[in-house]
Amino acid sequence: MPINYQEIYTQIKEIGQGAKEGKRRKEEAQDLAKSLLETHSSQLDFLRSKVDSTKEADANIRCAVPLDEELASHHPVSGSIIRATIIAADGSQIVPNRHEALQYYVINVGAIAMQIGSGNTPEVETETELRVLDEFDDTYFSDSQVALQRDVAERKKLLAMAEKYSGTVIALTEGQLELWGSVDNENAREFEKSLQDYLRALEEMRQKQIIAGGYVDKPGANWVVKLLEIAGTPQDELKNVRKNRLLAGATDLWLFSQILGEYERSAVFALQARSAEKYQGALAIHFFYINVGDAKHPKIARVDAPLWVVENPNMLNVLHLVLVEQSKIMGKSPFPYLLHRAHEIAVVTHREKEEIDRMLAREILSNGGELGEKSGKQSAKDLQGRGSYK
Repeated sequence: MPINYQEIYTQIKEIGQGAKEGKRRKEEAQDLAKSLLETHSSQLDFLRSKVDSTKEADANIRCAVPLDEELASHHPVSGSIIRATIIAADGSQIVPNRHEALQYYVINVGAIAMQIGSGNTPEVETETELRVLDEFDDTYFSDSQVALQRDVAERKKLLAMAEKYSGTVIALTEGQLELWGSVDNENAREFEKSLQDYLRALEEMRQKQIIAGGYVDKPGANWVVKLLEIAGTPQDELKNVRKNRLLAGATDLWLFSQILGEYERSAVFALQARSAEKYQGALAIHFFYINVGDAKHPKIARVDAPLWVVENPNMLNVLHLVLVEQSKIMGKSPFPYLLHRAHEIAVVTHREKEEIDRMLAREILSNGGELGEKSGKQSAKDLQGRGSYK
């Protein structure tokens, strides 16, 4: 049956009728956020103390923690890079599908290295891992487990490529630096193993003094706004700060579009989060915002980086400068060029998945093995045809 457009139309009308009120509430939240920012921008000790109090009341709070720069500070890009190597990696995956005859996953990592000032052609590499699942041992293998292993594989690939180069090396991935995934009873052990592999890769990067960064395009987390909510919440109400949403409607994306001029970066913040506590010492997760657009048309991204990068002024400036210069290459749609190329290299198409299915089935059968059966649902879907796979 087609979509019931009459029902959809009724719901859309209701949404439209509430749009004006929603806009009013958002503007009120934004005005309050501006006021709190103006009041508390330089009160760094007060803000850190308020975060500590909130942690005692709610251990799961996620928010920004100021370091030594005012909240509303903004810093221009400076200098130029004469010699350096930029490496970007991205991953794609085929996840297990219980409706298919073959149960397996594929992780494909694409990486590209560009030597600034060398005149050399960028080096491109891919690394592909295939694992067939055991029907007895792998009765539950989630998409999030594959994603965890993909994230670790990206860091390991950056590290392996960095071994080939000397001098300044900048290693970039798309997305947050913190390894993310649901930690439930089924995959808690797998998550902990992936996390330890990930931390080891970060530690090796630190030892080699690689400038590591995660670029988050159009960030959805509102850690600085949450900090302002904490600042504006009375001490005896801090336990309810997540529920009360004092600044609902204001976002970090909006806030820093008001603060940052062309190519500027924000203050550097530490991340307060229970999950981030596993990133200790020099690996501790920090972040800043950057405007890779201009003052009239800001394009705000969040940049995650470990402590060893942000506490080194030269490293911090190089990371800032590289992301600006890379984003300029993409013209009116600013985004780091090498991350775009890494994605193109890594993406797995549906046609490639079909070829893996054929190769795997042929090899299993020729060696006396047997295949499972597709579900009726999958057989019916296959009749319709599909486009690309990721």
